[in-house]
Amino acid sequence: MGKFLNMEVHMHTNHFNSWYRSKWDRQMGQSQPVGGAEMTSRKPHLVANSILQREYPNTVVLRGSLNENKVALTFDDGPDIRFTPQVLNVLNKYKIKATFFLMGARAAEHSDIVRRMHAEGHVIGNHTYWHPNLTEGSLERVHWEVTSTEEVLAQIIEYRPRLFRAPYGALNREIVELMRQMGYSVILWNVDSLDWRQLGTTVISDIVLANTEPGSIVLMHDGGDWTMDLSGTVHSLHDIIPRIQQEGIEFVTIPELLNISKAK
Repeated sequence: MGKFLNMEVHMHTNHFNSWYRSKWDRQMGQSQPVGGAEMTSRKPHLVANSILQREYPNTVVLRGSLNENKVALTFDDGPDIRFTPQVLNVLNKYKIKATFFLMGARAAEHSDIVRRMHAEGHVIGNHTYWHPNLTEGSLERVHWEVTSTEEVLAQIIEYRPRLFRAPYGALNREIVELMRQMGYSVILWNVDSLDWRQLGTTVISDIVLANTEPGSIVLMHDGGDWTMDLSGTVHSLHDIIPRIQQEGIEFVTIPELLNISKAK
C-alpha cells in the first residue's frame, strides 16, 4: 500500500490542512467536514449498501443478529467540543456503552475527549480524517484518509480500530475491496435516526423507537458542521435508552453485537 502515499496525496493533504486550519481558527475551535454537512452533502448511493453487504458479507455489516436482544448505538462525526461531552454524560448516567466513529482531524484536536471515551469503555472507529465523500475521490485519497486517522487514534487510545464507517455511508465496490485488504470491517446501520436533519427531540426518539429491533445498529451524530445544533440528539437519548431497556433489550458496542475485535 506504500504506493498510495505519493507526492500528490501529500500536496492535497497540505492544502486541506492549511485551508481548514484557517477555518478552524475563525470558527468553533475544531475542524469542519471537508465534504460538507450531512444535510447538504448526503447523496443517493450509486451502489446500494445492501448489495455491497451481500457481495462482501465478511466485510460490510448492516445489522446484528435478530436472535439476540441486543442493539448498538453509534455516533458519527465527533469528537465535537459542544455535543460529545453531553452525549457521554447521558451514556454514563444510564451506564451503557456505545461506538463512536471519529474524524481524525477532530480526534487530534480533542484528544482529551477521545481519551475520556476510551476510559469510559466506549469503542472507537475510523470515520476518515477530513470527512470527504470518498466515492468522489481516488483510492489514494481514501487510503490516506483512513491511515492518517488510524495513526492519530493509535497514538491516543493505543490500539488501531478495526471498525470503519464511510462519511455519508457513501461506498462503492473499489472502496469496500480496499477496506477489506486493509483489515477493516465496514460498519453501516439499519436504523437512521435522521438527527443530522437537526430534528426535534420527540421526532428523533419516535424514529428510533419505531424502527429499532433486536440486532439493530442505530446511526446518530455527536458532531457535525459548525452550524449544526444536535441538542435534539442529546435530549432524545433520555427517552430512547430507558424505553428500549424496558423491552428487555441490552445496549452493547459494535464488537459485542457482532462478536468481533475492536482492534485490527
